[in-house]
Amino acid sequence: MPLKHPSRKTRRKIVIVGPAYPLRGGIAHYVSLLYRHLVKRHDVGVVTFSRQYPKLFFPGTSQEERESDAGAAIPTERLIDSLNPFSWISAARGIVRTHPDLVIFTYWLPAFGPCFGTMAALIRRGSGAKILFVCHNVLPHERRPGDLVFTRYAFRHADFFIPLSHAVARDLTLLRPGAPHTVVPLPVYESFGRTLAKSSARKSLGIKQTRVLLFFGIVRQYKGLTTLLSALPQILQTMNVHLFVVGEFYEDQSMYRKQIDTLRLAEHVTVVPEYVPRTRVAQYFSACDVVVLPYWSATQSAIIQIAYQFNKPVIATDVGGISEVVRDGITGLVVPARDAGSLANAVVRFYAKKMEPRLTRMIKKEKQRYSWGAMVRAIEALLRA
Repeated sequence: MPLKHPSRKTRRKIVIVGPAYPLRGGIAHYVSLLYRHLVKRHDVGVVTFSRQYPKLFFPGTSQEERESDAGAAIPTERLIDSLNPFSWISAARGIVRTHPDLVIFTYWLPAFGPCFGTMAALIRRGSGAKILFVCHNVLPHERRPGDLVFTRYAFRHADFFIPLSHAVARDLTLLRPGAPHTVVPLPVYESFGRTLAKSSARKSLGIKQTRVLLFFGIVRQYKGLTTLLSALPQILQTMNVHLFVVGEFYEDQSMYRKQIDTLRLAEHVTVVPEYVPRTRVAQYFSACDVVVLPYWSATQSAIIQIAYQFNKPVIATDVGGISEVVRDGITGLVVPARDAGSLANAVVRFYAKKMEPRLTRMIKKEKQRYSWGAMVRAIEALLRA
């Protein structure tokens, strides 16, 4: 259902707090897209970090986009230093001076709980604005001391929540029973350009193989790349495939390189160990046949929503909220986690039964459920509540 343009009287002042361009990553892309859709109907500002992670604890090469990308830029104020509580107070006071109706905190990591909790309390006290937390995660995949305390502190002054999957909603209600919330699935990430012809995308990347699998995104242990590599020998007994591993490693690559060598997979695996700028994402997704997410744990994944933007089927594990979005036999295939045999069988079945055309047709219909309009309507409904 199309959104009606609101009258001047119904336009609200909204402030989004979270990572945003030039900071990089999936959540920064989310904030950019949320801003672009909300600003069509409301007066929207974005407050982001001057320093997001301390360099000492950041495992990647850079926290900011390396390439200038005007298409991703949105107006922001870089007011928050994650290590400086005085900046939290100053940022909150700056937000209060704008007289917001709603402040949206983008939440994904308990490390930011003290910062966001302090800001939410000051904003609520100083302006009477409603406080919404959009929860990518409630608790992280890799637990640390203080996660529960920091998250409870962050959520103390929230009026309502939008968990991005039912798995996240379950974590929310365990941590804060009775928390007012509306589940809205993560919308399709539509900011990476148009789908390219598979042949031209492969030519641009120098891909000559016929069957191409894609593992995309930051590499961490819970993403299950070791399981996918373990599945490859079984797949190769039946058919020739090539796996592209594309993403920055947030841990030592040597373990994966050793596994590739031990299993004699060097000619079947291409590793591109770098963060891919927004302008190059389309090449990799357009070039592959299917995206593989062999995660050991998850809540939801923006990689699925990028895949759907490019109408690519997904083979994924049944963890967290993944199977809420990857519908087995409809938009992809779902297998048990940490089961290399089942994963190998799914890949073989995908090719042997020539499933790509049918799954692609279904994705084109299914992805309409994951619209930004649904997210905007949910936010507006909470404002009216």
